[in-house]
Amino acid sequence: MSDCLFCRIAAGEIPATRVLESERTLAFRDINPQAPVHVLVIPKPHYADLAGLAAADDGLLAEVAGQAHKVAQSEGIAETGYRVVFNTGSHAGQTVDHAHAHVLGGRPMTWPPG
Repeated sequence: MSDCLFCRIAAGEIPATRVLESERTLAFRDINPQAPVHVLVIPKPHYADLAGLAAADDGLLAEVAGQAHKVAQSEGIAETGYRVVFNTGSHAGQTVDHAHAHVLGGRPMTWPPG
């Protein structure tokens, strides 16, 4: 989608600090980090939210989850622990209508998270 921020980042039209990339996914640093490590993992094809990504049923959701773990490994937080969050809908705090996983770590996480 030409007006989608994350689609434009995936296309290279908008700069981002890329961390990891595969044929169908992209991981980049969040511009407003909520933890010492805060990386977003997106599918390159456009899906508005987690529900849409899950309905695609082509293994892409599993690939996004796998990439989230690879990010944790590359950022050095896989051993101490990390959180993966999908916000779906405005009440959950989704601000960009493109499915994305937040990989958060580098400090102890509290529960419940807000």
